[in-house]
Formats: sequence, C-alpha cells, structure tokens
Amino acid sequence: MTTTTAPAAERTARQLAENGVLSAAGTTALARLEAEAIHIIREVVAEFDRPAMLFSGGKDSVVMLHLAAKAFWPGKVPFPVVHIDTGHNFPEVIDFRDRTVERLGLRLVVGSVQELIDSGELQERADGTRNPLQTVPLLRTIADNRFDAVFGGARRDEDRARAKERILSLRDEFGQWDPRSQRPELWNLYNGRHKPGQHVRAFPISNWTELDVWRYIAYENIELPPLYYAHEREVFHRDGMIRAVGPFSQPTPEESTETMQVRYRTVGDMSCTGAVRSGAVNNELVLREVAEATVTERGATRADDRLSEAAMEDRKKDGYF
Repeated sequence: MTTTTAPAAERTARQLAENGVLSAAGTTALARLEAEAIHIIREVVAEFDRPAMLFSGGKDSVVMLHLAAKAFWPGKVPFPVVHIDTGHNFPEVIDFRDRTVERLGLRLVVGSVQELIDSGELQERADGTRNPLQTVPLLRTIADNRFDAVFGGARRDEDRARAKERILSLRDEFGQWDPRSQRPELWNLYNGRHKPGQHVRAFPISNWTELDVWRYIAYENIELPPLYYAHEREVFHRDGMIRAVGPFSQPTPEESTETMQVRYRTVGDMSCTGAVRSGAVNNELVLREVAEATVTERGATRADDRLSEAAMEDRKKDGYF
C-alpha cells in the first residue's frame, strides 16, 4: 500500500486523463466515494468499542485498508485486521498480507479453517472447495475477540444478496443475517444500535463498483498482489472456468493442462477461484478490460457462487461475510 501525496495523485490523475482512462468527472466521483468511505470508517471507530477489519489481501480489502490508513493519518490504524485463512490461499496473497501488516504495524488476527478441520470441528467438502467453510472460524474469531463491529470490503454490485445490505448490517447473537431485521438508514445517518451479543458488519465501499475500485487503485497507485496482473501460468479448464495448477488445485486425468497468460479478478481460495485470459499487465490495461466486462468478477471466477442461485444469500444468513 502506498500513501500517495497530493502532488503525486495529481500527476497520476493527469497521466490517466492523458491516456483516456479517467476524466475530470471520474476524479470527482472517486473523491466523493473516498470521502463517504472515510466518513463511515471514522463513524464506526467513534461509535463502537471493539472494531476490526477483514483483510485477506484481495483488492477490495486492500483498498479498504488504504482508506482506513488515510482516515487516521498520521496516526496508525486503531484496530486489528482479521483474516479467515482457508489454508488453500494463493502463496502470493499470503506474502502480500504479511508484508502489509508488518509495514503498517498492524495486529493480525487469523481464524484458521485448517485448524478446525484438524480438530474435527469442520469436515472437508466433497468438492474440495473451502470458501463455504469460512463461516464457522469467522464467527468464532468475532466471538473470541468480542468484536462488536467488523469492516468488510463487500460491494453491492458483486451479488444480489450483497445489494440488499445496509452500510451497517446487523448480525444477531448467532452471527446470522436476517434482511427483515435490519436497522433503517436515512441518507448518511448510520444506525449502529445493537444488543449485547449482537454485532455489526460495516461496508465502507458498498457503493463502489469494480471499475471504481480499479480507478482508485490506479489513481492512488496502490500496490496489489502480482496475480491481479496478466502473467503466464499453467492452467486447466473446469466447469467453464480457467483453474490454476497448484498444490490445492489439480486437474483430473481427463483434464489437460496448458500455459496461458491470465490474471485474477478476485483472489479467494485457490480451490474455487478461476482466472481470466488477459493481456492486462498494468492498471491502465486492467481498467480498459474491466470497463468492457459484462459479468461481475464473482460471477465470472468464483465456483462457490455457482453452487445455487441463492448461494451467497444462504451463506450470508449463516454468518458469512
């Protein structure tokens, strides 16, 4: 993550404008989204006793942490970051996570899917995917640390279930989400009222789109894990997705492999995340690619979201992100 000074940001904006990827109106829209997100982060820190922020090393959580750093600059981010580690993450992302935490002097709290599998409290799924197993360690981590507000990088454009969310989403004493019991939110007045045992999920970039996120990354020159940019990788095809060959993602004898130039639009668990064929090796090329995309990144590259029409909503009701 890079803290960009105002002159540097102006130079970046000018370069993006000259290359036709960010207009003056686009810069103004980004400034409004940034101001809203920083306002939400500051409001939650002011109103709650034990906030924390989910940080996986994915682009949305990287942007959210960047906004938190700006919200409290020159002080440090005043809460820990939480990662629910499936044990099947991309190594590049775990390396990026650890470097970021060390650089910003943050406290990292890890909830481990692998530990619960080893203890017999969770069982591996028949399809080998682990994203759906994250709910139990997430809720346990929140309860063990008595977090009363947890920032998440979910956006409304990702999925219909996430489009229903308030900025502050109430979770009951079991960590579950009921769309009918959410607090009303009028304009930018956020309602954090909750009872003992309940907690709130807060979504500062809920109103952003994938394109907004990439414009902001380019504008602020924010570092990301390298697999977000096109690179050659050994892959195979399964269920209409391009899957990487790796320790947690292996082809069957009937599936052939090839080397292809790909990048990732989302970097979830390696066992269920697909790549896209791409030549976008830098932010400007990624921006052009995302602007032409007709499918959201979750719909295009996440096998766990294809389990059913209501896969995300069902997991959210159980307490997922």
